[in-house]
Amino acid sequence: QAYLTYSSSVAAGAQSGIEECKFQFGWERWNCPESALQLSTHNRLRSATRETSFVHAISSAGVMYTLTRNCSLGDFESCGCDDSRNGRVGGRGWVWGGCSDNVEFGERISKLFVDALETGHDTRALINLHNNEVGRLAVKATMKRACKCHGVSGSCSIQTCWLQLADFREIGNYLKMKYDQAHKLEMDKRRVRAGNSAESRGATAEAFSNVHATELVFLEDSPDYCTRNASLGHHGTEGRECLQTGKNLSQWEKRSCRRLCTECGLRVEERRAEMVASCNCKFHWCCTVRCEQCRQLVAKHFCARRDAAATNHTKRRSKGHKR
Repeated sequence: QAYLTYSSSVAAGAQSGIEECKFQFGWERWNCPESALQLSTHNRLRSATRETSFVHAISSAGVMYTLTRNCSLGDFESCGCDDSRNGRVGGRGWVWGGCSDNVEFGERISKLFVDALETGHDTRALINLHNNEVGRLAVKATMKRACKCHGVSGSCSIQTCWLQLADFREIGNYLKMKYDQAHKLEMDKRRVRAGNSAESRGATAEAFSNVHATELVFLEDSPDYCTRNASLGHHGTEGRECLQTGKNLSQWEKRSCRRLCTECGLRVEERRAEMVASCNCKFHWCCTVRCEQCRQLVAKHFCARRDAAATNHTKRRSKGHKR
């Protein structure tokens, strides 16, 4: 019964996590491809890279977030507001009240669904479970306090406050920062090879001893995302769009052509495309807006292979240099 009740929210939450992943990595070499959902395997070993750690965290956060929000919207009979603090003094001039989002419910059901997917007992399984928990803690860490004033003639002599979920974009930004600061576990390989023995468990416990609960962890260095690798599900950066000009671009976005193309041995190719958009819109009484359709040529930039002649020339130069 529980599975039928919550499964659609779990699926929607996981999907929102992957969509946020695509946004956060839109202009990076690894751009959260569809294969990221499957946490792709190689030589029957699941990868445990920095990118995999983010996928686990953002998916887990998405599931918890959606379950919590749907609970607050009254979609589940078994769940309602978190009023456990109501009536208590929260701080100077305010008390707990109202309808706080029930993150404890979202966390509990998320654990049942997401953590249950991890059936292994090895180091990779422990890393995945840890990163799932980082995602759930991110939902809690980004919650906001909302308040309502009370008092004579709107004097706001006292406020009633409650906790509500932040926008999911904030959670994505928070976890992207954790991704940038992720901690690589240094394992004693000899002890790990002992399988599920006490030696292996001891090595794992030792590696986790200095890891904070809110810190993303990974085991393996990331592969080269510049080149296509079908077996690992990496598409490479050839054919990817990059940004060179545009309004309100961040420094990170402005450097995307260098990061995706030039540094990956590709050239930047400009292509012009015709865009059709509404323009010269006018308001007519009453009450319509009429617009013209304007066509505009827009320059877009993509990563493309270097010309064969230039590539061979570069190879000859590098060979000569080696000699």
